[in-house]
Amino acid sequence: MDALTAMADDPDARVRIAAFHALACDRCKDDACAPGAEQVLEPALRHLADDPDPQVRMRAAELVGKFAHTDERAVMALEASRAGDPSPAVRKKAAWYAPGGTIHRRTAPRAYR
Repeated sequence: MDALTAMADDPDARVRIAAFHALACDRCKDDACAPGAEQVLEPALRHLADDPDPQVRMRAAELVGKFAHTDERAVMALEASRAGDPSPAVRKKAAWYAPGGTIHRRTAPRAYR
């Protein structure tokens, strides 16, 4: 996990994109390998806000979105990107993961009856 997190800061955007995909994609690993917020949220928040490459910001939004039900920092970052990212694609991706978005609703914890 540490190697992937370090790859998030690689100077090559293609490496950063691959790192964020690997950290966010549930199909690429089982639940036992899923990283916790303490491991990956800070780099993802930083890249969502400041990475010069919109593809990296889109992948960072996916990773930040995994924590939108449990971490207020994730919600705030997604809403900021939804409202102000210069890339329409990043704004759209952030909107999917932000509260009220289609992915956010689909991944909401189920209430027990």
